[in-house]
Order: sequence, then structure tokens, then C-alpha cells
Amino acid sequence: MNPAGAAQQPWLAPYAPRSARVLERAGQGAPVAETLSAEPVSIDLPAGPLRFVPGDSAPSGEAYEAFIFRTACVPTRDNLHDLFNGLVWLHFPQAKRRLNELQSTEIARAGIGATRGPLRDALTLFDENGAVLDAPPALWEALIARDWQQLFVTRREQWREARLLIFGHALLEKLCSPRKAATAHVLVAPGATRSIAAADAAIASALQPAHLALKPFTPLPVLGVPGWWAPNEAPAFYDDPRVFRQKRGAEAPLISPSA
Repeated sequence: MNPAGAAQQPWLAPYAPRSARVLERAGQGAPVAETLSAEPVSIDLPAGPLRFVPGDSAPSGEAYEAFIFRTACVPTRDNLHDLFNGLVWLHFPQAKRRLNELQSTEIARAGIGATRGPLRDALTLFDENGAVLDAPPALWEALIARDWQQLFVTRREQWREARLLIFGHALLEKLCSPRKAATAHVLVAPGATRSIAAADAAIASALQPAHLALKPFTPLPVLGVPGWWAPNEAPAFYDDPRVFRQKRGAEAPLISPSA
């Protein structure tokens, strides 16, 4: 898919109209850091106003998240991955600031080793592939149970009352070339309503270390969402067990927002 055309896709609706401007300028060859810097920024980090800088700005040996925390500068390469990361920073600055603070605090505590550890793993998973869902209780119950027929076929009309917000920038990048297996990891964030500002505050509030270390996410194949991809109009679309997997008995249940 042409990146400029991606701005018209439903998963980028929360990022409009800024996504259209940024993707158009980047498509014309403007450096991504420069393109993002042309947009208004609405938050300061502990080190000062948020800035987007070229991807090679961090000194060798300093962790990416630690550099952002120390300088308030986000190293930004000229690719879609970093472009979408910047778009998420611009739209959800409180949540991204919270992620950065938790990552940098954990790096300061434990250093950089062969593995990230459970908290940093969870933070990275949500940062890259996370989403939040505002939906009627019946849809939540079906999602938690991974009852895909209930979720997407039997209760299909109820998706008119739902809103799935893609937060993860790697997932946004993947959706530029949609594949059936593209999966979000959904986090319960009470209060994530149709307002971007409310969603930002709700996500930031939900990012609690003790909870995140348990990886409290549930997978959602996003191209199964009604209206998001034409092939899912056929009920047989959801019969693919490689994508729409059953819940394993040993998995801990996700707490529903209605609980």
C-alpha cells in the first residue's frame, strides 16, 4: 500500500488529519524528524520540550529510551516505523511519556542485559503492538473468551458501538501492507472514550508496573474488525485457526472493564 493512501484507512482515523499531512510530506522526501517537528507538540518531558531529531543523534552505547529521558529528543530515522512512532507521540504524549519514564527507570535500575525483563518486555509489547478497545460488555466478554464467532459474526452489529484505537507504532507500520495475521495486544484502559485527550490520559493511567509485569493483554486480530478489511465480510474469514486461535486453558483471564 502507498503510505500516502494509508492515511485513509480506518485504523489511522484517530490520527487524522495530522497523519495525512505527515505522510504526504514524508512521501515527498522530507526527513521524517523534520516532518514531525513541523507539527505542534503539546507536552514537555522531564528534560524539556519534546523534539524529534535525526536517528543517529544518540551517542553510541546509550540506550534509546534513556537518551529520550535525558534529552527530551526522540531519535527518528527516515522510515515508516519511526514516522508512526512520532505520530503516536504527537497524539498520545502522556502515554508515551509514561512509557518512556518506566523504561528509563527500569534501565537505570537493572541496566541493559541479554533480556529486558518482564516489565520492559510488557512496555515494549504495548508500545509496538498495543491497542485499547471501547466496546459493549458483550464484545469484551467474547474477546476475553476468544470466541471469535460471537465477537465478529453473531454480534457483528454491535461493533457500530465500539472503537478500537491502535496505539502501537509497529502495528501501524504493518497495516500499511495489511496481512490477515496482524494482531494487536489489547490493554484495559478505563475511560478511553472517543476523545483523544481522554484516551491519552486513560492509557497513561493504566500503565502501572505491577500490572504490566503480568502482561495483562489479550490478542485481537485487527483485520477481523468489521469495516476494517473487505475480506472479513465473508463469515468463513474467521474459520482460520492460525489467526483466530482458541484460548489456552492455562492463560490467566483478562479483567473486563465492566468488572
